[in-house]
Amino acid sequence: MKIRVLGCSGAIAAGSRTTAFLVDHDVLVDAGTGVGDLSLDELTGIDHILISHSHLDHILSIGLLADSVMRRRMAAGRPAIQVHALPQTLEALRQHIFNGVIWPDFTRLPSREQPVMQLRQFEVGQQLMLGGKTFEVLSAAHTVPAVGFGLKGADGWWIYTGDTGPNPLLWERLAQLKVAHLVIETAFSDDERQLARISRHLCPTALGDELASLKGMVDVHITHIKPGEVASVMKEVANLVTPHRITALQAGLMIELT
Repeated sequence: MKIRVLGCSGAIAAGSRTTAFLVDHDVLVDAGTGVGDLSLDELTGIDHILISHSHLDHILSIGLLADSVMRRRMAAGRPAIQVHALPQTLEALRQHIFNGVIWPDFTRLPSREQPVMQLRQFEVGQQLMLGGKTFEVLSAAHTVPAVGFGLKGADGWWIYTGDTGPNPLLWERLAQLKVAHLVIETAFSDDERQLARISRHLCPTALGDELASLKGMVDVHITHIKPGEVASVMKEVANLVTPHRITALQAGLMIELT
């Protein structure tokens, strides 16, 4: 399995794309602005979208993707794209995005009987088999209902925490898994630790506290840093005392999971 990093920034600027990962060719994990770098053929091949939470930087491309591929998928007789999320997240999409005011309701287009997109709810702890791949819905602690995701490989799991502050429930579950790669957000520097606490994100000091619960030596990839802040945040991360190999995630990176 190949996980392609389409976007991993906490906001937009030239060269910065918000969170999105393409797993093989058919599963999208979050749908930030990074999705827009895919070709039309690549967009048409996406059958499932997993959404961690309802914030704009993670959902922005869902409706745009549906609009781009609707005609192609219908012409080819392809089934509806399945959008998977918590019930609260799906309700937020219905009320605030696919409401005919912000964007058309693509769960009813081109027709109610054969829409290009369907919404599917999940719950924390549930395992989903999508395109022959096993995903697990993981706990997250954020300002809105949120989750992370795990992708099972033969030699270990790829873990994406989503947006989350300190979260003991996550580490309890990860202690039961063999973690090969951990993608974890660190949105603010230590100078902004109060803002990180209020917004339920991590800063480097909080990251170090969280990683103390992660066993072994794991490849840790830092995501969701704001444009222009990568060097300062990663300088503080480099000062952490940890056995793990920590690097800043970059758009375009390909992670292979056996």
